[in-house]
Amino acid sequence: MNHPLRKSLFFLSTLALISCSKPAVEAEDGWKNLFNGEDLTGWKAIAGTATFEVVDGEIVGTSVAGSPNTFLVTEETYGDFILELDLKVEHTTSNSGVMARGQFDPAAREGKGMVFGYQVEADPSERAWSAGIYDEARRGWLYPLDLNPEAKSAFKLGEYNHYRIEAIGNEIKTWLNGQEVAYVVDDMDKTGFIGLQVHSVRDSTEAGRKTYFKNVKVQTENLQPQAFSKDIYVVSTVDNALTEYETGKGWKLLFNGKDGSGWRSAKSDSFPSSGWTVNDGVLSIAKTDGSESTNAGDIVTVDKYAAFDLSFDFKLTEGANSGVKYFVTLSEGNTGSAIGLEYQVLDDENHPDAKMGIAGNRTLSSLYDLITSSKQPRFMKPIGEWNKGRVVVYPDNRVEHYLNGVKVVEYVRGSQEYRDLVAKSKYQKWENFGEAAEGHILLQDHGDNVSFKNIKIKSLK
Repeated sequence: MNHPLRKSLFFLSTLALISCSKPAVEAEDGWKNLFNGEDLTGWKAIAGTATFEVVDGEIVGTSVAGSPNTFLVTEETYGDFILELDLKVEHTTSNSGVMARGQFDPAAREGKGMVFGYQVEADPSERAWSAGIYDEARRGWLYPLDLNPEAKSAFKLGEYNHYRIEAIGNEIKTWLNGQEVAYVVDDMDKTGFIGLQVHSVRDSTEAGRKTYFKNVKVQTENLQPQAFSKDIYVVSTVDNALTEYETGKGWKLLFNGKDGSGWRSAKSDSFPSSGWTVNDGVLSIAKTDGSESTNAGDIVTVDKYAAFDLSFDFKLTEGANSGVKYFVTLSEGNTGSAIGLEYQVLDDENHPDAKMGIAGNRTLSSLYDLITSSKQPRFMKPIGEWNKGRVVVYPDNRVEHYLNGVKVVEYVRGSQEYRDLVAKSKYQKWENFGEAAEGHILLQDHGDNVSFKNIKIKSLK
């Protein structure tokens, strides 16, 4: 229930405190307290009508029916910083988050304003993506916790959770209750405010739910970044480059952004002389007649791989078809595309192959002709934009497909369930299909214009 009198008193008291409030003060070891424990000096609420007040040394945000996401943001902006704070929610629907280098467009939403930019999530739902990184009101999820499932158990409902956020240069790293969570490399926002979110609610039954914050402090000078000790997957939007951290963990680029080094035709020892091109850091196959591997042809890695973690960005044109294959042996002697397990790359809406096969098992990110990907439209980028694919093959033959950071396929190579699927597929005529000890990675020429970049791999042991 809303209390107009309480709300009015809150705003009046906030105005009265502008000239006499206690400012934020320096803490020990170069930290600055952004919240003085007494009032909201240095902060302002924007973009919604949820309320914020100070109760017993805590910032308490209260949800309001009919309001969009509301943010309590710092009046000061920050570039490089390390932020620590404690956050608590008491209900599984009380989604929240912390803006890091947040942005605000006051003219958006018919003058009501809109906050956008990097947000470190507080997600008490069953999904459990807390401390993952979301691009609020812009690109969506940058780092879903499917990329670091061990961290899904870190958040504690009904208790204070300690967040650490490092935004240094183009890197953002997060910790939750001491656990390493997310690592994003992105240069879209170099400066911005720090913000505390009260999320919108679905209906009046959820109004009045509270989100709590305390111990909000920041460092901006003599920063000492904390190294990740675990092998955390890195999401990077910097083209065809690896971080020092990735190189140290064994990652290598399969595409250098300059030429076809490390790749060759699936049917010869040289890179195709036409059809495949490299321009502005992008590897593309030209459109021809839509036929399978009859023009420039597929390309494969010079090296072979057994267990591995493979990432790649891909961009489709309308109606296009391609694929990324793995465990390609080049020993079948078949015509057309070389044989291998395939991460399908397809325009599901406009290519007929999406309606063939069984129950959608030829659609985007599926294990082609075998397992349908369980993807949601909100995690798919439209045709003409870049999507991020990933295939992980573990040493015990577990395999996973990801689309834009979300796991969409999992199976065990060589299991009875897998072999039963092969027996009902187009691959049944090849003995032990997909079960080779090692093989090439392949990019398919299916006669359509498709582009790739940021192709990287790490061998797993």
